[in-house]
Amino acid sequence: MLYFSLRSLLRFLFSIFFRFQVIGVENIPKTGPAIICPNHISNLDPPIVGCASTRIIHYMAKEELFKIPLFRKLLERLYAFPVNRSGGGRKALKTSLELLKQEKILGIFPEGTRSKTGKLGKGHIGAALLASKVGAPIIPTAIIGPYRLFRPVCIIFGKPINPQECGKDSENPVQDLTDHLMQEIQGLIDSYKQRSL
Repeated sequence: MLYFSLRSLLRFLFSIFFRFQVIGVENIPKTGPAIICPNHISNLDPPIVGCASTRIIHYMAKEELFKIPLFRKLLERLYAFPVNRSGGGRKALKTSLELLKQEKILGIFPEGTRSKTGKLGKGHIGAALLASKVGAPIIPTAIIGPYRLFRPVCIIFGKPINPQECGKDSENPVQDLTDHLMQEIQGLIDSYKQRSL
């Protein structure tokens, strides 16, 4: 109940303060596993993408937050799970695979960190690796900001990428899938900006 109540409240607030817009929500599969992969420009990205999605998104959150009892309970009820960002992320990887096998939606920012310039950075292979292991589609997602009061923030969900089709004849299919994902995200950003001119 907390997740859905908070999502409804945030949708209302985002629509007022950021003129919240969503495009392509039909590209999120209604059932089955999937990985939603947005660019990362703000700490507000996880909740705003969660508000845009028709399904619950499970996110990784840094392990330190789970050591605070109040935060731990809140994060768990918001379907987040801990990750050790200093390199010991095996448990988070295992949890991610289990969630996908349970046909859940996983949210991963392929850049791994927020962009300081607002421009799309280099993608890491984690999302592509998970998608390839499970056969889950990847949903390239663009967050168009900036987050400024009463200026529009738009979330665009692109068409699903089938990991079994992308790069299947390549020597390095996971890297090719990652590169294709980042190209798709950049394409969503560029197309939106061209329409806005």
